[in-house]
Amino acid sequence: MKRSTYLVGLILLIFFVTSLLTNVLGAIIPDIIESFGLTLTAAALLPFAFFIAYGVISIPAGMLVETYREKRGILVGFSAGFLGSLAFALFPHYGVAIGSLFLTGMGMATLQVAINPLLRVAGGEENFAFNAAFSQLVFGSASFLSPRIYSYLVQNLSEPASDRGLVLRTLARVVPAKLPWVSVYWVFAFAALTMLAVVSASRFPKVQRTEEERVGTWATHRMLLRNPMVLLFIVTIFAYVGSEQGTADWISKFLATYHHYDPRTTGASAVSWFWGLLTAGCLLGMLLLKFFDSRKVLIAFSMATLLSLTLALFGPGSASVVAFPLVGLCASVMWPITFSLALNSVAEHHGSFSGLLCTAICGGAIVPVIIGRIGDTVGLRGGMGFLYLTFGWILSVGFWAKPLITNKTISS
Repeated sequence: MKRSTYLVGLILLIFFVTSLLTNVLGAIIPDIIESFGLTLTAAALLPFAFFIAYGVISIPAGMLVETYREKRGILVGFSAGFLGSLAFALFPHYGVAIGSLFLTGMGMATLQVAINPLLRVAGGEENFAFNAAFSQLVFGSASFLSPRIYSYLVQNLSEPASDRGLVLRTLARVVPAKLPWVSVYWVFAFAALTMLAVVSASRFPKVQRTEEERVGTWATHRMLLRNPMVLLFIVTIFAYVGSEQGTADWISKFLATYHHYDPRTTGASAVSWFWGLLTAGCLLGMLLLKFFDSRKVLIAFSMATLLSLTLALFGPGSASVVAFPLVGLCASVMWPITFSLALNSVAEHHGSFSGLLCTAICGGAIVPVIIGRIGDTVGLRGGMGFLYLTFGWILSVGFWAKPLITNKTISS
């Protein structure tokens, strides 16, 4: 088919907006705790509601997208994101937040399922590897910006000012004065509504999915689940996403609790740099994988992650505020390496296996809750100590993984 630069650009924009909606919670959590008087466990149920949706919907959404095509899947995803964000913006209550975040999470999971095969077709198979890597940079850039948008809105809405622009004046009319952080969900609702209009007006090609991209039947999934290596890698993806979100969700609250940094400025900036360095580190990882076996790279970066985590949790404030973003830098290679090791460890049914691995993204729901529950008992520092177990599991992968195909290096 004819390649479409417009459609590739649209898909990259979808990645950007998806990331905006996904990775702002870590910056907002201290405000939510203060506004609603929540325990750490109750606050952790917010990212739980969002990421558990991935575990619930990833495989069914893949089957639905294969049946009803990608454009409808994208429209359903953004509709869910719009309704979830709008509900939270209109009714900023804890109970509403749980339901709206679950609905938004279902939408974002559906988008992820729909856009990857579409990117291959729109940009051409020969360009897919480059476009896929570039899409992750776009996704990461939005993760970097999302906490900064929150910080900008909160700072400018918290104090009366006569020189506000149109956007700030409009938000000031609809956002409760005591809850300026709610403004970010009005922005997200508008972004999702805009994407609905753009996608509706766009033409989409018919996607012929490769075997790698087919979701497969329930019988295929059951067969895969009887493979011990499949189970180990499902645990691995669970541990990685749990580590990522378990760090990002609690950075700002940790810095406020133990070092008295303002969560709306320093805390939000630390979360932003965590995501920024997590993205930038992918470039370093791509370079190293041209020279070293991926398992050796994973071991080295995992050990550096544990060292950075130790400095973040037990160092002085000046060190902690730098070490948390360094955790992101060191963890940057974990997702691509573990995912590729997983797929290279089974000989067939990669599409179904990918679906199972995506359901393990629900680790981003459960690990923050575990941290919050422990934190309510022994303090947040003790709760975040749970990350030694999840990051430690990632470290172990470098020793026990036995892929059928290893990554190609210059020497090989």
